[in-house]
Amino acid sequence: MSTAIETPSYLRPYVNAAKHHGAAFGTLLWASPRTQAARFKVLLGAVNVEGQKLLDVGCGRADLLEYILQAGALPAMYVGVEALEELAAAAEAKQLRDCMIVRGDFVREPRLLDVGADVVIFCGSLNTLDEQQFQSALLAGFAAAGGSLVFNFLSSPKLAASPYLFWRRIESVLAMAGRLSDDVRIWQDYLDGDATVAIGKGMG
Repeated sequence: MSTAIETPSYLRPYVNAAKHHGAAFGTLLWASPRTQAARFKVLLGAVNVEGQKLLDVGCGRADLLEYILQAGALPAMYVGVEALEELAAAAEAKQLRDCMIVRGDFVREPRLLDVGADVVIFCGSLNTLDEQQFQSALLAGFAAAGGSLVFNFLSSPKLAASPYLFWRRIESVLAMAGRLSDDVRIWQDYLDGDATVAIGKGMG
């Protein structure tokens, strides 16, 4: 009897893309490097990562850390969690400073987030999750964050044209965030159909 675990639906689009693109940009399922960079810019403006232990959940090739370092910010430590071997290996091959890559599926194994991070970031890694998975991931991320949880999500059907992508109403996401903390901020003026939320743990 086979003991192989079936690829979950939220990872299947990435696995299929990897068959064609390997560790190239196409496997990340971003529309373009420009829209990826637009999201990174907002994330970096949403939270101070200087001297912080940063957890990037669904880190891909650690492109976010590259962006942060090029911007001149120096986290104390970067931990990336990635389920696809192709992307995890590509992240390690960059040999970025103070970087550790953990292989695993954060949806099935939320304990992977328990690394003592000051800041927890989800960048694009929530877009293929259904509502229950989305909420569970955010709850795990908030619990794992020492200071802040920052994430982006698709906020309209405009950027969720593919059948494997999910979008959320901003009001419902903010309502969930507000149940976790009184310190909630949102950005939605950088890409039409995308939003970024930062939740601080200082209050609430």
